[in-house]
Amino acid sequence: MRFNCNAGRLTAWGWKRLPHGAALLLCAALAGCATGPNANPKDPIEPFNRGVYEFNDALDRAVLKPVATAYKDVTPELVRRGVGNFFNNIEDVWSFVNNVLQFKGEAAASSFMRVCVNTFFGLGGVLDVASEMQIERYSEDFGQTLGRWGVGAGPYVVLPFFGPSTLRDTVALPVDKTAGDPVTKIEDIPVRNTLWTLRLVDNRAQLLRAGEVLEEVALDKYTFIRDSYLQRRRNAVFDGNPPEEEPDAEPAPGQ
Repeated sequence: MRFNCNAGRLTAWGWKRLPHGAALLLCAALAGCATGPNANPKDPIEPFNRGVYEFNDALDRAVLKPVATAYKDVTPELVRRGVGNFFNNIEDVWSFVNNVLQFKGEAAASSFMRVCVNTFFGLGGVLDVASEMQIERYSEDFGQTLGRWGVGAGPYVVLPFFGPSTLRDTVALPVDKTAGDPVTKIEDIPVRNTLWTLRLVDNRAQLLRAGEVLEEVALDKYTFIRDSYLQRRRNAVFDGNPPEEEPDAEPAPGQ
């Protein structure tokens, strides 16, 4: 297996087959590839990240985007809205748990009320009755909970298939995908895979317009996505009021 610092392409399959020691050495090599006067301190493995980004982008263009476009074209808007509401209701359950873990009483109560109202009066979450009742939605995940309690974001990471992340969010991801996602607990494999695929396609369909805008305005899509993601996650951890960063300073805890 060969690796080029300029290309930065290592498949997820190849990564998993590396021995732990070799993987650690490769990480060190990747970090060394990114050093230089123009290196972003928040993205120390940029060559590797760009390679994974290109892989994800190629997969999206070849498979996910065409499927999402067809889904949007043939599925009535009312049905798509119901699908989105259903999965949002599932996410609100996990948001409630994380709001509790962060000691956010008002947000936890709001999340709990949203789940109850939409589940019992919104046909299992297909109808977003809670929003009609002006019950605010507070979306929280385990990565935000870790950040709330002072765990720094760490370096920027692009994950195969999952996309933009940070070291903190990558550590939190298995918790979000197991404890926080009831779909993974469905024992009927065809039903579970159908729901997982439907959610993936619906999420991508909701981003089609944003993707078109990105194609038009971004000179370097990788940099634009990275900076937007880091800013959005920082705002999420600090509930929209992040502390100011000093130039050339190390990221503050929770960033």
